[in-house]
Amino acid sequence: MIEIAVEHAQGDFTIAADIRASGRVLALCGPSGAGKTTLLDVIAGLRRPRRGRIAVDDAVFLDTARGIDVPARLRRIGYIFQESRLFPHLSVAHNLTYGARFASRGPSLVAFADVVALLGLEPLLARGPARLSGGEKQRVAIGRALLSNPRVLLMDEPLNAIDDARRQDILHLIETLRDAFAIPIIFVSHSVSEVERLASDIAVIEAGRLVEMRAGRGAP
Repeated sequence: MIEIAVEHAQGDFTIAADIRASGRVLALCGPSGAGKTTLLDVIAGLRRPRRGRIAVDDAVFLDTARGIDVPARLRRIGYIFQESRLFPHLSVAHNLTYGARFASRGPSLVAFADVVALLGLEPLLARGPARLSGGEKQRVAIGRALLSNPRVLLMDEPLNAIDDARRQDILHLIETLRDAFAIPIIFVSHSVSEVERLASDIAVIEAGRLVEMRAGRGAP
């Protein structure tokens, strides 16, 4: 269960959304400027709404009525940005293990070798980010997030910087993540049709408001 019920003002722009998803993958869809990335930042604890509640399964990140506001560093959220944001001076292997440095002390959901195998990163481990394609960088960013032992993965338009030939590969990869690990995913996209096969729940957002909830074809 994913619950996002928040009110947040940012200048003249206001978000007022009440989203409840019963499946494992929630897609936030809508045009540019709708407030999708701002919602991800609120979930991650990078922005604090004036009121609201955010919970994923049994983990409550925010409940202003009860005085709960878990700091961002303790929410155990793997955030995959539009740009890969890899460290240019580190190899792929060291970029991956950097995520593990911030993992919680609880039992790890995934092992380094499993992530490398799943994402097909073995041939890339010794390379630096400058020698990677856009799709390869995104795979490394996903691996780094997985190795931080997250409660939830946030993906902010991970297909945005990928050429059309690689989009289907990344979509298939996210499907594999969904099916291989019991980690909830919240995925931002401007295209409903692009994520219908991936998401179990789709929230359509316009001008900071939820205008429609629909079921996707993704497994719950």
